[in-house]
Amino acid sequence: MNSPIGRLELTADDEAITSLSIERGFALPHDGLPDGSNALLDEAVTQLTEYFAGTRTTFDLPLTLRGTAFQREIWRQLQRVGWGEYVSYGELGLAAGRPGSGRAVGGAVGANPIPIIVGCHRVLASNLRITGYSAGNGVPTKVWLLDHESIGHL
Repeated sequence: MNSPIGRLELTADDEAITSLSIERGFALPHDGLPDGSNALLDEAVTQLTEYFAGTRTTFDLPLTLRGTAFQREIWRQLQRVGWGEYVSYGELGLAAGRPGSGRAVGGAVGANPIPIIVGCHRVLASNLRITGYSAGNGVPTKVWLLDHESIGHL
């Protein structure tokens, strides 16, 4: 699908969304493969369209998040951070029962397979600075998403 931050590519099985990729350098992971759809992907496109229009602030989609136990816990914590809210890497580590694990938290955040829907863009340094973003075109993509949700940042 097209979006204000570039093309998005969603994958799903019959039960859940399994990935969301944001175009980087005019490319997506599955470019060149035939497009497919199912009711779940159609609903995800509808909800993402509403999100980008500013009329949706939560997503109601089944997700399958594949990763290590630590990554899955970080992603579970991210799902608790709502529209217009932010969390620091340290707060995420504390919530996951791993205080002082900022670097590991950053790695888990960066490995999030379903950005936007699992709002990894809402993670900032404790001083509100943007420390990076691995999806799309990196920091400019994160800035757009933060600004879209009116989340202050430096």
